Amino acid sequence: MAVRVAVLDDYQRVARDYADWDSLPASVEFFHDHVADREELVRRLQPFQVIAAMRERTPFPREVLEALPNLKLLVTTGMRNASIDLAAASELGITVSGTGGSGSADRSWQPTAELTWGLIFAVTRNIPLEDRALREGGWQRTVGVELGGRTLGLLGLGRLGTQVAAIGRAFGMPVIAWSQNLTDEAAEAAGARRVDKEELFASSDILSIHTVLSRRTRGLVGAAELALMRPTAYLINTSRGPIVDEAALREALHAGRIAGAGIDVFEREPLPADDPWRGVPRTVLTPHLGYVTEGTYRAFYTDTVESIGAFLEGAPVRVLNEG
Repeated sequence: MAVRVAVLDDYQRVARDYADWDSLPASVEFFHDHVADREELVRRLQPFQVIAAMRERTPFPREVLEALPNLKLLVTTGMRNASIDLAAASELGITVSGTGGSGSADRSWQPTAELTWGLIFAVTRNIPLEDRALREGGWQRTVGVELGGRTLGLLGLGRLGTQVAAIGRAFGMPVIAWSQNLTDEAAEAAGARRVDKEELFASSDILSIHTVLSRRTRGLVGAAELALMRPTAYLINTSRGPIVDEAALREALHAGRIAGAGIDVFEREPLPADDPWRGVPRTVLTPHLGYVTEGTYRAFYTDTVESIGAFLEGAPVRVLNEG
């Protein structure tokens, strides 16, 4: 019986185009919708020995993995996926493999850094609003904000945050940063000044989030932090939705306590049609596009095919779990 491969959450119907799936000695099926209901997801996936997951679009907690007795290999795009229970996979004899990104695992962060600046420009210069008004017959409805001389604050200063900092400096923006483990030396090396958490929120004109979602960072930006921000400040989140208390942020935006927000990530994804985010003012919202580029997809899916082929030959690569 042929090995069956499920490729999940292919929203744009492009996965087939970015890799040579026909090279696999397997039957490959592409799913273009997202299944949020756990029982329905299990029913769909039970026949498959191999599942290819796109990032964290579909979670694989223990309960789901235990309900998939045929599953032998789970491939996730990227080399980290917080929505997969790796310990449970090991106990159940399921191999979890990863992929590179954007042509190289070392460059997988760059498209997100680029989108960060797209959101900054869009929200500070009101680009979506002006585009819509122009198409409706209007002309110059808003007054934008220049970036030069304004303070760029970074919550997280890893590779992605460092790239965002470099672009900010090119625009003449002083850069400040904070994270739980950031040192003065590391901040200086990235062209930033380390500040404490309170100063970061109080002093930033543009505050951009670039930290990994973890137990320590879940809810890290809450009502108290938002209350420290200036009414002229903007918040940008291209990291993960749960880092921010979404209800508190929506309340601040409705009340005009901050000037605006550019949001690419949400607690629930895909965003439900009736989600309250869809009616929040002073925002530019994008559907988790940080990594959605041709280069990243080509690397993701090419490496996915490689991971499946290597596993079927008995020599799995880029294994993320033990056992």
